[in-house]
Amino acid sequence: MDQTVKIRNIGVLTSGGDAPGMNAVIRAVVRAGINSGYRVYGVRRGYHGLWRGDYEELNSRSVSETLQRGGTFLMTARSKTFNSPEGVAKAVEMCKIFDINVVIAIGGDGTYRGALDLSRAGVPVIGIPGTIDNDIACTDYTIGYDTAMNTAMECIDKLRDTASSHERCSVIEVMGRKAGYIALNVGIATGAEVILIPEVPYDFDRDVIKVLLEGRNRGKRHYIVVVAEGAGSAMDISQRIETITGIESRPTILGHLQRGGSPTLRDRLMASLMGSHAIDCIKEGRLNSIIAYKHGEVIDIPIEEALQMTKTITIEEFENAKRLSM
Repeated sequence: MDQTVKIRNIGVLTSGGDAPGMNAVIRAVVRAGINSGYRVYGVRRGYHGLWRGDYEELNSRSVSETLQRGGTFLMTARSKTFNSPEGVAKAVEMCKIFDINVVIAIGGDGTYRGALDLSRAGVPVIGIPGTIDNDIACTDYTIGYDTAMNTAMECIDKLRDTASSHERCSVIEVMGRKAGYIALNVGIATGAEVILIPEVPYDFDRDVIKVLLEGRNRGKRHYIVVVAEGAGSAMDISQRIETITGIESRPTILGHLQRGGSPTLRDRLMASLMGSHAIDCIKEGRLNSIIAYKHGEVIDIPIEEALQMTKTITIEEFENAKRLSM
């Protein structure tokens, strides 16, 4: 697709795992887009719908009462077909058929990889970070992260109440296969005795058993262990704790509960600002970009550059959490 073509029509899609605040992004894109003179088409079911031509023109009424809703009303799906050169070619052809001049893709790392393939095939793209894991390297914040952490925090607070009543250890598994941001920050916010994340290797006897027993010997009568799903299984960990220490232990897997619910103020605000900024990028010709939040402001970064960036939890961040868990 010739990028010198005047932008008239914008496609917007959500891909990968859903995240609270995705609807708020769509709303911002639609309203800012229409106010800037564009027609905006919602693409249902992510990249799967892109190559199948599952499009619907949206107007300002289409996105009414969506700001406070979790999930994504455009739905999301993983597309095996799109993950092939033939699938990308089908998507490009469908964009030509519907005269879609630029695609705004909301999602995580996999979504960005798909957007990069699309841009290399000639369809201009804008990426917006929507994932609860906060694991997108080019941005300090991803939409859905704050809501997911608040959901997990509220659940753990309630589990602590019952753990204290029965002198138990509660082992809570939160989302994060490769990234421990939710586990680390929720663990700090809930006063967890032990936090386990995939970025930091641990010795079970030293970092779990010894910590819990030392707490018991200081007079503690209940314990919270927060584990990212990529760092271990709550079922296995709780069983090992009870077998070795004799402390009654109960596992809880929060799972997809963390993806749902009405987005927090921060997620609604960031979604609105990022969606609006995406339209500014289109108006000003900064296509094939990723929207990011860095150093307190919303910016945009060329997609090729953004996908080469890396970030991880540092040992210093993790050690700070351990200092607070006595």
